[in-house]
Amino acid sequence: MNARKIPAIAGLIVLFALCGCAPAGPPIRPVSPVDLSRFMGRWYVIASIPTRFERGGHNPVETYSRESDGTICTWFRLRPGSFEAPVKLIHSSATPVAESGNGEWRVRLFGILSMQYLVGWLNADYSQVLVVRDARDYLWFMARTPEVSDSDYQAMLDRAKAMGYDTARIEKAPQRWPEVGEGSQTFTGECR
Repeated sequence: MNARKIPAIAGLIVLFALCGCAPAGPPIRPVSPVDLSRFMGRWYVIASIPTRFERGGHNPVETYSRESDGTICTWFRLRPGSFEAPVKLIHSSATPVAESGNGEWRVRLFGILSMQYLVGWLNADYSQVLVVRDARDYLWFMARTPEVSDSDYQAMLDRAKAMGYDTARIEKAPQRWPEVGEGSQTFTGECR
């Protein structure tokens, strides 16, 4: 293992241990069913309650693809701190929870951590999604485009508040596209 990754992994373990995985309210009912074939692909992060590794990220994008074994390969791409920073990639894999209609996933990060991922709201045309957790500690509002209307953004805040989130913690993600040579590129890489 790369020695530079050890502090980051240790920090993530402590973060998840300290965040308390106990729900901050009643369980959030995920969307069901979710058509995974329509859900796959590129999602621009419009706003989030970011993890430590996402904070300050510019042009954050989450890309999903299905593996032959049914798992979901995830690549999170961002530029830390500025639009000019080198691209940082974070890989994880997810498994839909049985009986959830694909609305709940277990996400494995760094091969050792497992966290809940709930599709809390999904636009009927699969153009916007709100990913949440029962613990109300993290949240991701994503869209197929790097911008959404003010009314769509406000509707997301209203949904998050109704789910028990403190909306003052939600941060807009800086998005500026197209990037040179990457305007429509979706990252696909080795998942295992």
